[in-house]
Amino acid sequence: MSDSSISYGGFWKRVIAYLIDGLIIAVPITMVFGTVIPDVMMAENVQAKPFAVTVPQLVMIITSWVYFAGLESSEWQATVGKKILGMKVTDAAGQRINFIKATVRYLSKILSSFIFMIGFIMVVFTAQKKGLHDFIAGTLVENRR
Repeated sequence: MSDSSISYGGFWKRVIAYLIDGLIIAVPITMVFGTVIPDVMMAENVQAKPFAVTVPQLVMIITSWVYFAGLESSEWQATVGKKILGMKVTDAAGQRINFIKATVRYLSKILSSFIFMIGFIMVVFTAQKKGLHDFIAGTLVENRR
C-alpha cells in the first residue's frame, strides 16, 4: 500500500519506544532475579551457579518475545512504548498482524542487530521507514491518525 496519507514511525521515535518497552520488561525481571542471583553466586553450591545466569536470560528472552509479539498482534497493534508514542504495527495492507507474523518480526530483529545494527538503521533510509525485520516480516510501523 503506497498511500501518501500514511505517516510512518521514524527511527528516533522507534528507539524511544523500544527504550520504554525495555524498561517495562527489564525492571520487573531485574527486581525478581536481582536479589536471587547475588545470593546464588556467593553460595558455595557450584552446581547452582550456571542456573543463576541461564534462568534469568531465558525468562528475559521468553518475556520479550511474548511481550512484543503478543502486543503487536493484539488489538492495540503496538507495544506500550509504541502506543505511548502514537504508532502501530501493520501488514503491508495496513491490517493487524497475527501472532506468527509478529513472532517472525521479533526473531528477525536478531538479523537487524548484526553488523552495527544496520538492519535498524535502514529505517532512516527507506521511504516507508522499514527496518530489515519489517522487510522480512512484511510489516510497517505507522503513526496513528
